[in-house]
Amino acid sequence: MKLLHDRYTIHPTVPFAIARSSTTAYDRVRIRLVDDAGVEGWGEAAPNAFYGESAETVVAALPQLERVVLRCRSVGSLRDIDVLEEWLRTDAPGAASARAAVSAAAHDLLGKKLGEPVWKLFALEPMRAPPSSFTIAISTNERELLKRVEDALRYPILKVKLGTDRDEWIVRTVRRGAPTKILRADANAAWDVPKAVAMAKFLAEQGFELIEQPVAWDNLDGLREIYRQSPIPVIADESCLTASDIPRLDGAVHGINIKLSKCGGLAEARRMNHEAARRGMSVMLGCMIESSLGITAAAHLAPLANYADLDGAALLKDDPFIGASIEDGFIKLPAEPGLGVKVR
Repeated sequence: MKLLHDRYTIHPTVPFAIARSSTTAYDRVRIRLVDDAGVEGWGEAAPNAFYGESAETVVAALPQLERVVLRCRSVGSLRDIDVLEEWLRTDAPGAASARAAVSAAAHDLLGKKLGEPVWKLFALEPMRAPPSSFTIAISTNERELLKRVEDALRYPILKVKLGTDRDEWIVRTVRRGAPTKILRADANAAWDVPKAVAMAKFLAEQGFELIEQPVAWDNLDGLREIYRQSPIPVIADESCLTASDIPRLDGAVHGINIKLSKCGGLAEARRMNHEAARRGMSVMLGCMIESSLGITAAAHLAPLANYADLDGAALLKDDPFIGASIEDGFIKLPAEPGLGVKVR
């Protein structure tokens, strides 16, 4: 097999502001795996600076990953891809988003060779996918914030980014603009424990469904205290990268957020889902700001999740691909072989 790549930049419709940053452009890398018969699989690397990755680190890791791909030689079954992912993790443990792209490309390739969509390879039922939330990025301008809520009219669930000195105002403003919608909060690790406990109670009063990553990723004692006092579920994101993180989070959070670019591939994501379910923890399937190529790879796992947050491509003004769609918040998976992604 050959491993090829190309780079491109995608742009959100509005600046994507969370507690720690505001971004107007994202560099992404497409991975292409081509077998000896010319069948081609695609995957997208969505590196995140929080985890020490960038488009440059992805490209730098590709020669090492290509050596692993060449060792694998061919992809004929899901078992082959499981082995490939393990070899990739061993050889390049820090390149999670690059490994996730190779994993997605391998699954796309296998599905195309077998003539089946990836969700069918996993024996999943697309209709079991939960509806996806739509993210309301941070803004302290009332008119702008209400405009974002209005623009998300078709989405029944909104995920509200918090982590500012005006969080209660943001919550009240969004709730005023969306009085009947399901709302979720994401603090992106911005609070200390007392504020997180107070906000959890306030969010419950405002009818919020859950809260994501209220405190720093390594503050497990803080998470346990919030877990004990919060009237709404607490979901770990930055605190949970792979299945190995789940045991220490048992009893500290109600659920975990799985992202391919954090865990390194679809096989690891399925392992995380199994481990969380075994412990009675809920699963959110999340994303970075990604094109439809990256979102579609994750969406094929959506029927496994309790919650979905797969709006990364819906937030873009220049998505270069067509794949899974989120119509009125409901995830529609492609029926074509592989991932089912095309160039727009």
